[in-house]
Amino acid sequence: MTIAIDFDGTIVEHRYPAIGKEMFFAFDTLKALKKDGHKLILWTYRHGNCLKQAIDYCESKGVEFYAVNASYPGEENDDTHSRKIIADMYIDDRNFGGFPGWGYIYQKITGINEGNEYWEKYNKRKNRSFKGFFKKIGSLFSQHEINV
Repeated sequence: MTIAIDFDGTIVEHRYPAIGKEMFFAFDTLKALKKDGHKLILWTYRHGNCLKQAIDYCESKGVEFYAVNASYPGEENDDTHSRKIIADMYIDDRNFGGFPGWGYIYQKITGINEGNEYWEKYNKRKNRSFKGFFKKIGSLFSQHEINV
């Protein structure tokens, strides 16, 4: 499957023209999707030096895209045709309903929600996160009866 993926607000938090902090588990998910055989296209408003910075950042995190702002490598865009990317799926924080998170996206694309290397890494990192910390604290309180 060919998947077009936005950068700001999807792979990283919105900080345009700067590069924001990585969205939780973004690069692990992108790597897993590539490993599963999907073609990933970086589809972003960025251009010029801002686009180069985004590409370099993704490459520094171990993700190279099949194409960038194009339907296939080497496609040249000009005023004679639309810049709309041809893809099977578009992942963007501006979708109807907003950005659901990378774990949800991976599950919907692959149909897998447990028992593989991706989910083991995802759950381990999720449990170490701030949200995971409070989840653990809550479960500790629910396990113990508190007498006052």
